[in-house]
Amino acid sequence: MKKDLGVKPASFPMPVLMIATYDENGKVDVMNMAWGGVCAHNMVALNISENHKTAKNIKARGAFTLSIADVAHLAESDFFGIASGNKMEDKFERTGMHAVKSTRVDAPVVEEYPLTMECKVAELQNTSYGFRVLGEIVNVLADESVLDEKGNVDPTKLNAFVFDQFQNGYYALGEKVGQAWNSGNKFMK
Repeated sequence: MKKDLGVKPASFPMPVLMIATYDENGKVDVMNMAWGGVCAHNMVALNISENHKTAKNIKARGAFTLSIADVAHLAESDFFGIASGNKMEDKFERTGMHAVKSTRVDAPVVEEYPLTMECKVAELQNTSYGFRVLGEIVNVLADESVLDEKGNVDPTKLNAFVFDQFQNGYYALGEKVGQAWNSGNKFMK
């Protein structure tokens, strides 16, 4: 029997994404967010509060990078969601992480994250439901350590984790349990 829970963001899993931008002085800012993801073949959608420093940076620079958080950097990734760039000048520096300038967009690439999408702003939307950034993915950077023998990202090597809206937990991903467009073929007969 199912129980009514009311209106809740009951989507699981939610990706833990790291948005990296430069501020007006060229300083690196990183924000942890779970309210977004891929929305088309070459597009991402980010739903963030307009008062975040990251939102201001995206508006000013027209670009950002979006990295997949990994278990090896869980504490740093969580910190990027706890601390506000509006209140903490040395937020990025406190983690000891490193960033280099993207060669494709006006945004930093955090070197420690194994998978990063370089994005340029396609559209900024301000609706009664909030502020949304649509970004065009212009390139994906992957550390060789997370690639398989064919050069594709291997999720079991990525060691990503996801956010749980129900209990505010993080959960590691990695075990393959089926093959897309194949596991359900038995019902096609």
